[in-house]
Amino acid sequence: MYIPPQFAETRPEALHRIIRAHPLGMLVTHGPAGLDADHIPFELDVAHGPHGRLLAHVARANDLWRRCPTGTAVMVAFRGAQAYVSPNWYPSKHEAHRQVPTWNYEVVHAHGVMTVRDDARFVRGLLAALTRRHEAAEPRPWKMGDSAPDFIDGLLGHIVGIEIVITSLVGKVKLSQNKDARDREGAADQLHARGSVEMAARMRQVGQDSSPP
Repeated sequence: MYIPPQFAETRPEALHRIIRAHPLGMLVTHGPAGLDADHIPFELDVAHGPHGRLLAHVARANDLWRRCPTGTAVMVAFRGAQAYVSPNWYPSKHEAHRQVPTWNYEVVHAHGVMTVRDDARFVRGLLAALTRRHEAAEPRPWKMGDSAPDFIDGLLGHIVGIEIVITSLVGKVKLSQNKDARDREGAADQLHARGSVEMAARMRQVGQDSSPP
């Protein structure tokens, strides 16, 4: 991934934030048939190893866990906030006419080694963790105990767990850091008005982070 220095993000906590806020990762693999990609929601465990690990499950019918056995090197891409930015949103454009369109975005590439976890205890624990996280905002969060035990047991037999121990995290955060503060703020205002609330907030935050004390 091409990363100009002003867009490089190396802080672990910032990279973890993107993964947690946008957990649907694109798992990229390479096997005998060539490149492939699976789109899977991941649970991030930062307490495991120097870079953490990613936990997920796939359908047993998905041949991913067979063509990528334990020990396979993989990459998972997580895309955070993203939005098109018009040059018309920069105040300076209307003065000097020296701005062009662009696209702002956040992305993390997690490189690691995959382990197949085909055991019910692992999968049950993972599903419980995923459910707790994603049901937390519900008035009455759903839990596995809400369903008949034999129904859940039957479903568990149709999925396989995967674990990816992260060996490196590579982050790119392109949020108009290369623009003047007024141009960045002008674009953020327009994005917010158009519904891109997360991108607008991230652009304002990066402006605060770069402001002198």
